[in-house]
Amino acid sequence: MTNSVRFYRDVLGMQIIYGGEDDCFSSFRTKEGKDPILNLEQGRSVTEWGRLIFYVADVDAIWAYLREKGFNPESPQDAPWHERYFHMPDPDGHELSFARPLRPPKI
Repeated sequence: MTNSVRFYRDVLGMQIIYGGEDDCFSSFRTKEGKDPILNLEQGRSVTEWGRLIFYVADVDAIWAYLREKGFNPESPQDAPWHERYFHMPDPDGHELSFARPLRPPKI
């Protein structure tokens, strides 16, 4: 729990609304958000696939920031569905995506 709490709070800048490093359950929200968007529970394992997507203003800047912090996210890429994104696991192995929509090409 400690590594995940530190990652979401200290690296991604999310606010803890319940729990913390020494607790067995923690809830977070983005600084702009009103409702909890992420709950962590100690002792749970990754048994099914899932992905938490953060929509951000600058995918490349977030990618560079995470690299500076010592993480190794996949390189950003432009998807055929008109989205720039990259993936990386959180400290517990859950897949995260950081993305922003791209304008569709003019035809």
